[in-house]
Amino acid sequence: MDVEEHRYSEDPSRGPADARTDLPGADYFFLGNGHVLAAVQVDPSGTGTPLGLLLMRPERFGHKRAALTFDPEEGIAGTALLVETGGRVHQARPGAVLARWTDSGGVPAVAASWQDGGVQVEETFFCPDRVSPRLVREIRVRAPKPLDAVLTSGRGAAALRRPLRLEGGGPACAAIRYEIESSETGDTVRGAWSEPAAPAEDSRSFHAGLATLSFSPEQAGAPLAHLLRAARHQLPAVIAASGAVDGSIWQYNLEWARDQALEALALCQIGAIGLARTMLARLLDRFVTAEGDTVDSGRTRPPQEVELDQNGILLLALKGYTDWSGDLELARSRWARIRALADFPLRPVFRHVASGLLRNRREFWERHAAFGIEEGLELAHQLFVSVGLSCAADLAHDLGREDEAGRWREAGAKLKRAMLQDARFSLVEGGRFIKRRRLDGTVQETATLPPDSGLPPELPICRHPGPHFLDPDTSCALPIALEFVDPRGELARRTLDGMELLWNQSWEGGGYCRYNVTSEADSPGPWPFASLFVARACLEAGDDARVWRVLRWLSSLPGGARAGAWLEFYGHKPVPPCPPVGVIPWTWAEILTFFIHHLLGVRPRRHGLELRPRLLAGLDEASAALAVQGKRLRLSVRRARGAEGPSAMVNGARQALTNGRLLLPPPAGDLSVEIVTGS
Repeated sequence: MDVEEHRYSEDPSRGPADARTDLPGADYFFLGNGHVLAAVQVDPSGTGTPLGLLLMRPERFGHKRAALTFDPEEGIAGTALLVETGGRVHQARPGAVLARWTDSGGVPAVAASWQDGGVQVEETFFCPDRVSPRLVREIRVRAPKPLDAVLTSGRGAAALRRPLRLEGGGPACAAIRYEIESSETGDTVRGAWSEPAAPAEDSRSFHAGLATLSFSPEQAGAPLAHLLRAARHQLPAVIAASGAVDGSIWQYNLEWARDQALEALALCQIGAIGLARTMLARLLDRFVTAEGDTVDSGRTRPPQEVELDQNGILLLALKGYTDWSGDLELARSRWARIRALADFPLRPVFRHVASGLLRNRREFWERHAAFGIEEGLELAHQLFVSVGLSCAADLAHDLGREDEAGRWREAGAKLKRAMLQDARFSLVEGGRFIKRRRLDGTVQETATLPPDSGLPPELPICRHPGPHFLDPDTSCALPIALEFVDPRGELARRTLDGMELLWNQSWEGGGYCRYNVTSEADSPGPWPFASLFVARACLEAGDDARVWRVLRWLSSLPGGARAGAWLEFYGHKPVPPCPPVGVIPWTWAEILTFFIHHLLGVRPRRHGLELRPRLLAGLDEASAALAVQGKRLRLSVRRARGAEGPSAMVNGARQALTNGRLLLPPPAGDLSVEIVTGS
């Protein structure tokens, strides 16, 4: 693998400070409709623009300075609003902007309020429809006494200026409508004054169809409500109408089948079925070769470097789409590609003959030979291929392809048995999951860099004297989160206990790093979505204290407490040669899966619906409205009170719970379900 892939030239220290993605304490609120992608920046530090606007085409990836509203000299300072009264200019000041998520006529919106010299301003940003590259910025200005004012945004010939009469006390209103225009020379943003107007019906309808959740008591559930709202608003916002989405906004400017498949699955869980279908169809058409290989970071790889987990994850997402939508047509219409996707990891080139497991020289986090990864057996690859083959078998069965269903089910089961039980090669050692074994069965405990690795010397793994330990690794929590093994069993407990080394391993403030920081390739520090792997596993394991610790940490992070747009990780990174840190859409997908699949326990199947909710300690009730196979599910869950026992009511009729699970046939109409769980 060419180590030049790990070198980037973007240097945020060049030019205006707004080029930095890691402005101290900054929030980015992402809005979008598939045709425009906007980020409302709130920077309290005084380093960058206190309140500014970045507008982009969602399918055209780039670093932050590539935003259409970014000026090479001024950054996004020109997008700030100025209010001139009596020769004085009022504007948002560092640390004086209060920004929050809100609702504008039924669509997600960002409200940012500030005051300066007695003038109070509230700016509200939202996308008015689902079909055009437009963003609306509504402005309300108040003053303590009647004043004549002039509103200005922009610089030079492109500046927008509008006189406004401020009556004492009451707000004066105006609006700017931004639109991206395309020509042979590229995209530009045109802004114009307009009158405030309600969002279009298509946008209201789309957002009204997405899942809603609430928790009681409200104070205990507030962090959960915030996390859910942030993910629900922003994951659909950053995906282009074509289904394209950057793996990390402003960072890699590349796409991965793995990330997008998990994001599509999360979209299914919140009811954005059409957008999920678009993403999955595009992945099958463009990110899976005719042979069944998948694309990572925008390219395919030689066999030793293939990310085999991607095949399994995409199959998992395809089955999830079918379960949530009831639609088999996507699988039927692209069956040749799905067959290739399932068969590809079973090729002899990947088979370790002595164990039946899958072999290569690439690991889950994409390190390879240059990082000291030896040819061997990676836990995540066995896990997801086994799970994916089971999912492919279910799809084949539903389509009447019993030969393929039987073959894949058997292959997936063999892989699982070898991964868990092989006396020499299982991915279990000392009673806990391990990351990787060599081909001779020994554990690869450390990574030793080859003398000719060619890696940039600035990378942490090059600077760290060693040894570079591979375990623990948060990917080892995934078999527990997926219930591939008993989450309440001894193997799960020992694995999660061992994971504690990664919490605050070489920093303070919380969070899990993705793996042992001594072998860190470029990003030593806590990772939000890797921490959510552990939180999902801990919820299934019944370890509520560790779950709450992760959720509260997420809610306290810069970018997390208000906007809920998390950077890839939090720590020092050598930039360049590494890319600047970006915002990872995968984090929002992990949050949504945590709530819908794990906490509410909503598990649709083509031939039934399983509900298995589990309230976290400190929560007494949860309620939700979800779309399942085209029907509306209204779910209410509460703890038993007094001498009550577990029970369930479905559309007013009592139903039996089996080990805390409610099993129902596929919904023929809308459902109202009330579940009382054990205390």
